[in-house]
Amino acid sequence: MTRAVLALGANLGDREASLRAALTGLGARVVAVSDGYSTPPWGDPDQPPYLNAVAVADDDALDAYGWLALAQRLEAAGGRVRDPARRYGPRSLDVDVIAVWRDGMPVVQDDPRLTLPHPRAHLRAFVLVPWAAVEPDAELPGYGPIAALLRADPVAADVPGITRTGPL
Repeated sequence: MTRAVLALGANLGDREASLRAALTGLGARVVAVSDGYSTPPWGDPDQPPYLNAVAVADDDALDAYGWLALAQRLEAAGGRVRDPARRYGPRSLDVDVIAVWRDGMPVVQDDPRLTLPHPRAHLRAFVLVPWAAVEPDAELPGYGPIAALLRADPVAADVPGITRTGPL
């Protein structure tokens, strides 16, 4: 059994519909989903605000690369087009694999295709705030409790800019 924490985000088109479609694509794997959160863009300020959420999901058959493949299929179904000139640019749907556990043990890897845990998750309030809402005692492997990460700089400075929008 693997468990994955997936961060969902969109800032183009009908953001809420994009996130709901991704959740539908995850299907019965979803064990918890946060509300939506309106967040300012990260890394590239010249774009609309994002709607972000976190899903916690389980699967008997997927390994870490299976979660990545599923995330990429969901993005493709959501019309995601990558612009190499704008790494953090606007997107119709973004699905990031934040962390994976196999049989309760965290998967830690540094691979060109997939680094786990996500190498910037500990810096992103737009991931940590919704994750804390569904798993307040969760820990990001290698970084510690997400509640502590939310109280520490630089993340703590970003938390006030995040607004809960309600259920998806």
